[in-house]
Amino acid sequence: MVVLQVRVAVVAELLPDQPRLSIIVPVLNEADCLDQNLAKLFALPRVNSHCEVIVSDGGSTDRSLEIAQSYPCRIVHCNAGRATQMNTAWRQANGRFLLFLHADSSLPVNFYNAFETDAEWGFFRLRLDNRALVYRIIESTINLRTRWSRVAGGDQGLFFKRTFFDSINAYPPIPLMEDVAICKIARRYNRPAIIASAITGSSRRWQQQGVIKTVLLMWLLRLAYWLGVNPERLQKIYYPQRG
Repeated sequence: MVVLQVRVAVVAELLPDQPRLSIIVPVLNEADCLDQNLAKLFALPRVNSHCEVIVSDGGSTDRSLEIAQSYPCRIVHCNAGRATQMNTAWRQANGRFLLFLHADSSLPVNFYNAFETDAEWGFFRLRLDNRALVYRIIESTINLRTRWSRVAGGDQGLFFKRTFFDSINAYPPIPLMEDVAICKIARRYNRPAIIASAITGSSRRWQQQGVIKTVLLMWLLRLAYWLGVNPERLQKIYYPQRG
């Protein structure tokens, strides 16, 4: 009996523990939207093969953790606060790129194209999930503002090359406006890549609080931050229910 020795050629692939992209999702009591949005995320091309998804929980008391555990994502635990949660996940991430995704946001199907370039940082255009005309006006205004200022909100899927994110020392440890703060730092060094495909963001705050009230509040908070008001004071205005 002749035993043949077969030499198998192994084609190098990005493995789950060697991802090109780390998708970081900060979560705090997001059970109402987390299940459907994680399902959408893992259904996208290349998420399972080229990405790691890290859910950073800030102490949820609803079913958020149970939902996250039902998907193939890593879960990290820390104190509440988006900057704290995102920085905690960053320290454990393995990807060459980092994408920070709100729990109530959904990426476009071709999102991965953004990470086949050498952009140091960037964000997506925004589209709100409500079909009413007023939300088309809101999102258009946001997209024009962010293109002109090169300062985006966290709901636009901010992303960074890992080495660049490390060099600017991650998100500033502030309780609100961390997205504005990091964009102001990043734009000093490089222009952002603004991805034409739109990320879908939630319109729930506008719906719950009222369109005019919410728009005015957001503009006033941004103005106050630019004028140097302490982010801790701004957080109490934006999240009055947290005391």
